[in-house]
Amino acid sequence: LSGSLMSLYSEGELGSVAVRGCVQFSLRYDPAKKELQVHVLRCRELAEAKKQRSDPYIKTYLLPDKSNRSKRKTTVRKRSLDPVFNETLKYKLEKRDLQGRTLNLSVWHHDSLGRNLFLGEVEIALGTWDWANTSPEWFSLQPRVRVPVGWVGGVGRVQRGGVPLTPPPPSPAGGGMPPTGELHIWVKDAQSLIPLQSGTVDAFVQCYVLPDDSKASRQKTRVVKRSLNPLFNHTMVYDGFQAKDLAEACAEFTLWHHEAFAKRQLGGIRLSLGTGRDYGLPVGWMDSTAEERGVWGRLLQQPGQWVEALLPLRTN
Repeated sequence: LSGSLMSLYSEGELGSVAVRGCVQFSLRYDPAKKELQVHVLRCRELAEAKKQRSDPYIKTYLLPDKSNRSKRKTTVRKRSLDPVFNETLKYKLEKRDLQGRTLNLSVWHHDSLGRNLFLGEVEIALGTWDWANTSPEWFSLQPRVRVPVGWVGGVGRVQRGGVPLTPPPPSPAGGGMPPTGELHIWVKDAQSLIPLQSGTVDAFVQCYVLPDDSKASRQKTRVVKRSLNPLFNHTMVYDGFQAKDLAEACAEFTLWHHEAFAKRQLGGIRLSLGTGRDYGLPVGWMDSTAEERGVWGRLLQQPGQWVEALLPLRTN
């Protein structure tokens, strides 16, 4: 994740100030309670929201979850540019689910009309955090980063392997149709999914090889219930391909939550060369990211060999 999500700032705002100052906090994971603890101590030299004063409070999210379920707040400290909070904000989750999460901690001035003023933020990538370090540290507050249109967010990661073409059978004497091979896709697992309101996910993966989006092209894994790290271990096989066909094709994977009478899409990836065109015609689904294009390129360069990848899910 890079920068803050605009939707995090859903609370109404009035004007803006130049961000300055620092915030002091510590991080700790309690394995007995399965709990992330964010101990917010104090801020120093905050910007003035009004004449020589601010009424600050602190808000946190565990990105990429930007819902109210992920939001935590401290109490408001009135009339202080150097407020002392000494509060602990807590999140219940498994330690392995911290991989791929980012702690967004922001400081706000509380306005009585509910139009609050942003005073700065800090973001910590929890996947690389040193959990042996539980001492409070000072962090300089940063201005928020507006996310450009087309930003791609992650709600988990999906691991896959694939074989682009199996060796074709020998051509019959006299020629005939050119030989074709098979595309093998092994959907292994998904990792660090964001829990829904139920606190978990009943996940399955669905696949098409575009431009064929017919039922004949659709393949699915089984549903893995009540898991944020579902293991599918499912192989999908598509036949009738020549090597040149794969350069114009796109393997689209979508991750879904299964409900009793419906399903909810959680994200997806598209493996292709990302040219934006299919046999010369512009198409919207040839929009693979650089990481997705890299995986598909390796498949085309290494026929008959497995290529593994762990890719972030897109929400668009």
